Amino acid sequence: MTERRNSFSSTSSLSASSLKERLSRLSVTPLRPVAALQARVDFVPASIPRVRRLQTVAVALWTNMIPICFSLTLFLFSYPPVWPFMIAYIIWIHIDSTPERGGRMSPWFRSIRFWKFFAEYYPASYKKASICFLSLGFYAISSRIWQERDLPADRPYLFGYHPHGIISIDSTGFSRGFPGVRPHLLTLNSNFTVPFYREILLLLGVCSVSKRSCERILRKGNGSAIAIVVGGAAESLSAHPGTADLTLRKRLGFIKLAIREGADLVPVFSFGENDIYEQMPNEKGTTLYAIQKKFQNIFGFTLPLFHGRGILNYNWGLLPYRRQIIAVVGRPVHVQKMEKPNVEQIREVQEAYIAELMRIWNTYKDEFARTRTRELSIIA
Repeated sequence: MTERRNSFSSTSSLSASSLKERLSRLSVTPLRPVAALQARVDFVPASIPRVRRLQTVAVALWTNMIPICFSLTLFLFSYPPVWPFMIAYIIWIHIDSTPERGGRMSPWFRSIRFWKFFAEYYPASYKKASICFLSLGFYAISSRIWQERDLPADRPYLFGYHPHGIISIDSTGFSRGFPGVRPHLLTLNSNFTVPFYREILLLLGVCSVSKRSCERILRKGNGSAIAIVVGGAAESLSAHPGTADLTLRKRLGFIKLAIREGADLVPVFSFGENDIYEQMPNEKGTTLYAIQKKFQNIFGFTLPLFHGRGILNYNWGLLPYRRQIIAVVGRPVHVQKMEKPNVEQIREVQEAYIAELMRIWNTYKDEFARTRTRELSIIA
């Protein structure tokens, strides 16, 4: 009996001492998950200038503008006294045709300091450049426009913007570079169904991309212009850093529109557009690509799986990276107005448009696309 007690006491002593030793090791050894997290995330230093922080806040607010507007709508609906006003506003959204009648752009709203901080978020320092504020759908960016030549305001214009990227364009200060030309960025009509967000778009001069909207703007006379992101949702799935894969061959609608309205076609290529986000691998044949295409077929738009940087770090989040974007406005392709152009005539104009787009790429790729992994390609 005594031997058993001694044996039990010895075992307890060993267990206690072993436990104590392990606890002491744990107290002086850093936790591996925390150390790994610190190694992966590149945090923003505390010494960042105040102006850069304001630039980041401006981009963060705009990037999250749709969720903010949705949250504001739900909050107001939770307050019964404002229900009559909110119900009237929702009804007004569905009957207001302003997005298809040229919008209601406000020069004052487009010139407020918020957009200045927003535009300065991206580094750009090229001469002959006019600031161009880019916004479409859920996100927005800013860049500089490299102006090759003046565009006379004696005709309407249709600007084709490439590539689509994760995001895409409007203009602030555009008129300084092209006096007399009145541009209107066009976006999906669904963006004008979001309460409060639609009002911001309208004040910025954004309009619906519907056929009726395009025709109304172009028929306003000389100098009227529309900007269309030609590649659409399909092209956004091909937006990877260092690449420029365009969906263009099948896009004949904007060519036909330009011919019917007698609007000169102006290709615009945005170098760096695909570099501000990292997208998950989604090559054709992968499960992710199949899911994204199925989603696009059902809802009419797609959701690229991407990441950028965060507010407090440089390598993880949903904010775009601070990478330079240069939008080169090419030479206009003159279009002869025709009421009913045939397929051959449309194809002929399209070939001239593609040739000018390729000229832009070949002329500036070594200057503005030095980190490219492959050449421009028209994939569809």
